[in-house]
Amino acid sequence: MKKRFAVKSKEHLSGGIIKIIIDTETGVNYIMTSGLGLSGMTPLLDQKGNVIVDKS
Repeated sequence: MKKRFAVKSKEHLSGGIIKIIIDTETGVNYIMTSGLGLSGMTPLLDQKGNVIVDKS
């Protein structure tokens, strides 16, 4: 079975981690943060407020 999500990039920042995750079925990019007791995941937006989608 193919994994639904894949890590596009990962960066350590001020004791936490920021990852860009791609939904392999829809192409939607998400930003995921973790560390320092906090975590979250939300769609990644461009400068106009549109969701970033990788074209297949």
